[in-house]
Amino acid sequence: MEQNRCISLLGSTGSIGRQSLDVIAACGMRVAALTANRDVEQMEKQCRRFQPELAVMMDPESAASLRLRLADTPIRVAEGMEGLLEAASLEAADTVLTAVVGIVGLRPTLAAIRAGKRIALANKETLVCAGELVSDAAAWSGSQVVPVDSEHSAIFQCLQGCHDRGEVRRLILTASGGPFWGWKGEDLAGVTVEQALAHPNWNMGAKISVDSATMMNKGLEFIEAMRLYHMPPEKISIVIHRESIVHSLVEYCDHAVLAQLGVPDMRLPIQYALTWPGRVAAVAEPLDLLSCPPLTFHAPDYVAFPCLALALEAAHTGGSATAVLNGANEEAVGQFLAGQLSFSGIAEQVAYAMAAVPAVQSPSLGDILDADQAAREAVRGHRPDTARSSPSMSSDTSSRPRPWGCGWRSSPSVWALSCSPGQGGRRPTLSGPCPSEGSAPWRVRRRPRTIPGPSAVSRRGKNSSFWWPEHF
Repeated sequence: MEQNRCISLLGSTGSIGRQSLDVIAACGMRVAALTANRDVEQMEKQCRRFQPELAVMMDPESAASLRLRLADTPIRVAEGMEGLLEAASLEAADTVLTAVVGIVGLRPTLAAIRAGKRIALANKETLVCAGELVSDAAAWSGSQVVPVDSEHSAIFQCLQGCHDRGEVRRLILTASGGPFWGWKGEDLAGVTVEQALAHPNWNMGAKISVDSATMMNKGLEFIEAMRLYHMPPEKISIVIHRESIVHSLVEYCDHAVLAQLGVPDMRLPIQYALTWPGRVAAVAEPLDLLSCPPLTFHAPDYVAFPCLALALEAAHTGGSATAVLNGANEEAVGQFLAGQLSFSGIAEQVAYAMAAVPAVQSPSLGDILDADQAAREAVRGHRPDTARSSPSMSSDTSSRPRPWGCGWRSSPSVWALSCSPGQGGRRPTLSGPCPSEGSAPWRVRRRPRTIPGPSAVSRRGKNSSFWWPEHF
């Protein structure tokens, strides 16, 4: 392991950013650049401790304030997206850790990849919205992309030594279920912001905490896994694992299942992303198997948590549909945090945008950004009423987009789903496992699957960063 890595950390004042700095300090790495949005006080403290070459504030007023505070240092202060792009491609940095939240991380991540940087990726929206563009850019530049999300880090670790993707039967993503697992749809309508932010296992920022509560976060991770490992959705499953000790699993063709276990501490996957292929003494506490609780696994509830079904629909639609999903969700979560939308209204807003904004296949960067903006505008212009069946939730569902393999059924405050298995599929129930839980193949009723299967995707060359670990 290279002990002298020099890091550009995008999003240093957020939860992942602060934990990343703990790891950087413990591993004796250097910092080339730090970026943040508005938290001037925290940024000043970080700059004085780590002495980066460049500090970036997205907000111009915050940047001006930081310049005054750091006037006695040689640290240069930049602002806005241009500053973020500069930090991502800074010559002094060999590694860029993208810990910003939302689609704002897309352009700087692409800039870092094109500059040939090693990417420690904690910004899932980059792959959700533009996975194909990112993959092509990495293949062209030879950039290495290593996941930071605990689930994708776990899969990455379980794939070490796998030389043929055909050996993999499926990837299994674990989900905590968030603070409301076991609740029914009618109970979720009155959820408060404070309740949604109270995650039982993880300490995360507001946006990710709400996504975990709606289970949209797991849907985004499903799409991210497809893009990162070039796996068709039929070979990815989701299971609820309330203890958050098994971070994800890989099942091989011989039915051997490899799992990565650890305490729920994001510093573990952050450290692995920064030190891979080596390992160093851990910053986090060790897992005590004798004191950990029994490990349990459950099928997801797609009825109570329709955001997860919407994400699977977007995954199968492909193209810019995933950007629409992400943009609509970001806007809806913002409305919820501002007290302008009910918790149940988040899913309705996302569904409305997905129906309103057409998907573009093989989108350019411009198409993706346009889809994101259109989704946000659709959400801003729509005021759902989740207390009763609204026009978009009427019994006439013939015009509504459907999650793959699922049928919509109207309900006063939630969407109920029924799965339609194909040959060899598991017998479904209304609240039982959806296609990602059952056996393949599954029928797609309305929209054809646009993700190529294992035989349709050619193996990439040695410089590709989106195949198996030995190619990173």
